Amino acid sequence: MHSPTNYDNGPNAPDSAQKVSNPSYRRAEFLTSAAKFRQCPPDEGWEVAFAGRSNAGKSSAINSLTGNKKLARTSRTPGRTQLINFFSVGEHQRIVDLPGYGYAKVPQKIKDAWNRQLEAYLRERQSLRGLVMLMDCRHPLQPFDQQMIGWAAQADMPIHLLLTKADKLSKGPAKQTLMQVRGKLAHLGDLVSAQLFSALKHQGHKELIEVLDRWLTDDSVFEEDDPALEE
Repeated sequence: MHSPTNYDNGPNAPDSAQKVSNPSYRRAEFLTSAAKFRQCPPDEGWEVAFAGRSNAGKSSAINSLTGNKKLARTSRTPGRTQLINFFSVGEHQRIVDLPGYGYAKVPQKIKDAWNRQLEAYLRERQSLRGLVMLMDCRHPLQPFDQQMIGWAAQADMPIHLLLTKADKLSKGPAKQTLMQVRGKLAHLGDLVSAQLFSALKHQGHKELIEVLDRWLTDDSVFEEDDPALEE
């Protein structure tokens, strides 16, 4: 698990004496973009990252969640945006749109460089409380999906899988796919959860918001480092 960050000395740190409010996704605002991990905004507060293949419907899911069709840009050319985009959903609470991975028309050298940036973000970002991974429900658990899950699992990072485009399957096959995905990842225990989601039909918001609210109000960020652990 990422070590809880001690915010007591930060000038803009969240106040542990106050109750943490749930995020307001409908008031989400763009904060900034980073081309590299070292360009990310201050590592404080709470952050949840959205990751997925470039054709998994990641931007559409964020726009559906926030009710803002223009918040996360969608493109007819999957993988065009290769920036880490940060959006504010509350005081010291952010959702992060990671670059789509697996884009076919990008040179391998650039793919490898972005893989390193994504891995650095997952391993080193202390304010990151969880990872939402998006997969087309018709093609779940592709090789790079499994690599991303592996990175997150090694960092003891909670993962919530959104099986997107659920409207493309009838109810029975969609549920069967969900059960199969849960079964294949059962060895990770409580670290991984999964649900069906449709941005087109705006289905699955309630379940997703329950997960996001829990991660983005995680009060362990107020815990001080244990001196005994540093000896």
